[in-house]
Amino acid sequence: MRAIVFVVALGLVAGCENPGAKVESAIVEAPSEQAQAPKPTDTAPAKVGPQLPITPENTKVEFVGAKVTRSHEGGFTKFVGTVDLREPIEDSIIEITIETASLYADRDKLTKHLKSADFFDVAKYPSAKFRSTKITKTETGHTITGDLTLHGQTKSITFPATISKGADGGVSVSAEFAIDRQDFGIAYPGMPDDLIRDKVVIKLDSKIPPQS
Repeated sequence: MRAIVFVVALGLVAGCENPGAKVESAIVEAPSEQAQAPKPTDTAPAKVGPQLPITPENTKVEFVGAKVTRSHEGGFTKFVGTVDLREPIEDSIIEITIETASLYADRDKLTKHLKSADFFDVAKYPSAKFRSTKITKTETGHTITGDLTLHGQTKSITFPATISKGADGGVSVSAEFAIDRQDFGIAYPGMPDDLIRDKVVIKLDSKIPPQS
């Protein structure tokens, strides 16, 4: 009987795909000097372009997490941000602040657990923030580097993305990459027989209209 249970469990583990292994992982480094140092007050303001708003109406911020037996999808419903659109587009700056309590998952019980101190701890860390520090053109699209503050920790991350400017002056930004939750101190291991994978897939899809 024990052998049968073991074989079944082994089949479940072997058959469960790891979504974090299917996409490119972000490069995680120490935060930029901008994030570590206070902003100077005696310098001229930087030149800015059109400030296009990032809202839940034009943007989706989603994630896919997994344990060894299955994966779960989720996302966030409340966030604000801007794309400071410049020319060339690589000089643009992307900023977004997410209300972590707006998190949702594909099961109500999981949603509640992800909000707890085991994971996002939304009571202690009510927001997550990202601000780009560099956008680079590549052969297949772009890479975005920026400071991500999550779970009270700030790291510089670099990930693949596609950024395009429309003829009407709007902009589209899409990205799909993995981060290691351990890099941000989210270390809940899960059950001994159903461990939680470290890699979490982040999905961003934004189609921002031009200024009216």
